[in-house]
Amino acid sequence: MNLRNGREFLAIPGPTNVPDAVLQAMHRPAVDIYSGEMVDITDSCQADIGKIFGTEGRIYLYAANGHGAWEAALTNVLSRGETVLVLSSGRFATGWGEVAAVLGCHVKTLSGNWRTPVDPVAVEDYLRKDVAGRIKAVLVVQVDTASGVVNDIPAIRKAMDAAGHNALLMVDAIASLATMAFEMDAWGVDVAISGSQKGLMTPPGLSFVASGKRGAKVHAKANLRTYYWDWTERDGALYYKKFCGTTPVHLMFGLRKALDLLLEEGLENVVERHVVLADAVRRAVGVWSESQAISFNIVKPSARANSVTTVLLADEYDPKAIQEFCRTRLGVILGGGLGELSGKAFRIAHMGHLNAPMVLGTLGAVESALQALAIPHGSGGIQAATDWIGKCLAV
Repeated sequence: MNLRNGREFLAIPGPTNVPDAVLQAMHRPAVDIYSGEMVDITDSCQADIGKIFGTEGRIYLYAANGHGAWEAALTNVLSRGETVLVLSSGRFATGWGEVAAVLGCHVKTLSGNWRTPVDPVAVEDYLRKDVAGRIKAVLVVQVDTASGVVNDIPAIRKAMDAAGHNALLMVDAIASLATMAFEMDAWGVDVAISGSQKGLMTPPGLSFVASGKRGAKVHAKANLRTYYWDWTERDGALYYKKFCGTTPVHLMFGLRKALDLLLEEGLENVVERHVVLADAVRRAVGVWSESQAISFNIVKPSARANSVTTVLLADEYDPKAIQEFCRTRLGVILGGGLGELSGKAFRIAHMGHLNAPMVLGTLGAVESALQALAIPHGSGGIQAATDWIGKCLAV
């Protein structure tokens, strides 16, 4: 017997649920990409993406996933042989550094762990030792999708300034943009990236790079520049160059509608919705963790992301069994552990096109799996989540 018939719940940290309105916006014929509507859509999407990044800088759109955005950001501001510093707090800043190494950069890593955020004091200490200024860029993620940690970007900028270091601050906001505050200009971020498939509620295939004044300045002398990613070509008058070829027309239709939905809701309201729903998840997991079998991967509550929660299991229990039960018996798709958490954790995503019933349904499925699989857990996780949502919505 299974109870999975009906609409499947997708609770993985990307790609996330796509609103029906976005899918409907994409379900139409292609249009001329050289004039008229498509040009207007592209211009308006660039402007509105800038609002979500919190910048008056330049926005570049790419037909690529987040890994493409990594490469685009690096190639436009760095030169061969230059050094970058990776601030490790999980899988993805490290992955960005791996791209830099392949491109011919020297990569230094400030090693952290998968259970705590980047330590700004350690950043300051490390950069103070670079008296020759060899480090040209610092790479960090705001949210690491694998570990579930959120890093304090303003504190990292402050640490860099305190060290008197001139490196660019480059931030991966793929798993955080449109789920929590991001103020690129106010925080002193020089280059930021994101993708379409998480908080921006659009299918995978679009990525975005935002450049502030310092990024634009060093771009002029960067020799990692390549034809496809190059900002100079995309800044030109020819619309055809904005995508270095054919526009991803239907993804742009979808993105335009997704941005409309976000801006209609209001960015502050979007962030608050994510806070409330993430707290509901955390309250449920907190109750389940009253046993010794379940725990949060991120130790410090304030460092737990509002887009994804990574849940650890004791060694004698298999998180893949929970994932399989939820998928085949209940129609809920959870994220698995990545990297050093593979086989040790599962992930509950709570970002993008999401409401209370979707979160409560996912939590109900997980609690049912824990019960059915005889995995010890504190009782009342769902009650804790519903109590919290009720309290937040009380009039």
